Amino acid sequence: MTDTWRHLPAPARPIAASATAAVAAVRAKDSTALDDAVTALAGLDPAQSGLVLGTAVRLLLEDGHPDGLTADDVRATLASCVRSWPEQADPQVVLWLLAGALGVLDEDGTPPPKPDALARNAAVLLADLLAGRPLAPWWTATLAEIERAQLND
Repeated sequence: MTDTWRHLPAPARPIAASATAAVAAVRAKDSTALDDAVTALAGLDPAQSGLVLGTAVRLLLEDGHPDGLTADDVRATLASCVRSWPEQADPQVVLWLLAGALGVLDEDGTPPPKPDALARNAAVLLADLLAGRPLAPWWTATLAEIERAQLND
């Protein structure tokens, strides 16, 4: 972990560091680095990492679709993500992540994907949604959004 994350709350620092490493590995198409980052990310508290990663995905989706998100937009996002690195992206897991981030996940008793699959596909999805933009500012926005939501609940 670097000093870059000192401004983040302590529980978010390892999530930000691991997810940033995973996104960098996706961008570099470095499977070994991605495996290492996924192992670190999957080993973190799933509730905390899910909240942070899901909020980041939602904010990126909202940023990319300021007039609202349609089913076609979600389908295009899913297709773009899976095409970006088909060897690493699992369409079912990416769809699960999108549904969760958008708050429309229908948990009908089906077990969620395994933590390593969630971490791997979240990294591919984030990298695709970022489209080359830096990830660090999105951590600040994500945590501000989580804090705002918690204060208003």
